[in-house]
Amino acid sequence: MIRLENVSKYYPTTTGRHYVLENVSLVIPDMVQMGVLGPNGAGKSTLMRLLAGVDVPNEGKIVRTGSISWPMGLASGLQGTMTGRENARFACHIQGKQYHEIDDIVEGIREFSEIGDYFEMQIRTYSSGMRARLNFAIAMAFDFDCYIIDELTAVGDQHFKEKSARVFREKRETSSFIKVSHSMIELRSECNCGLVLHKGEAKFYPTINMAIDAYNDYLELLDSSSK
Repeated sequence: MIRLENVSKYYPTTTGRHYVLENVSLVIPDMVQMGVLGPNGAGKSTLMRLLAGVDVPNEGKIVRTGSISWPMGLASGLQGTMTGRENARFACHIQGKQYHEIDDIVEGIREFSEIGDYFEMQIRTYSSGMRARLNFAIAMAFDFDCYIIDELTAVGDQHFKEKSARVFREKRETSSFIKVSHSMIELRSECNCGLVLHKGEAKFYPTINMAIDAYNDYLELLDSSSK
């Protein structure tokens, strides 16, 4: 469960504060597959960082129960001057793994990521696709109560995509997912509830179809007001 209590997140601009969230209170229940929708610039990635605990609100508080992953996506938090192996080992230490467990976990990450010799090279030499593969492989090596997924689309060849989809299905049986995606087809097929973010407001919907309908209504209103 993740509970937002009067949460505000803003950034200073030349015209005043830009709010991603303004005095938002809501509860994201356990064991949900939630899709996050919002127009470009609404602050979806900022919201995901807040939910994961890697960013903090300016006001209010966020209460979390259970373990939550870091935001998984193409713009990952991998350390560029460290190798893939070093990043994998560091993640093991952060997750509190014992030394006798780490070698097997790292080897599993290496095999799953399918990046070959690049695993021993610095992350800054990777393509965005290789970063996404490694980030995904590291996150899937650990069991979280909730996975935060920020615009992580399937990468790699068909074999890797099928393998990733299989792991997602397995994890969904015991974990929650909070996912940002611009693909309505993907959200409808993978999510059972939704959250719409715009103009500092965030509203939870008990079904993904309700969230998509509300988002489309907002886009139509935005489009008509611009004419």
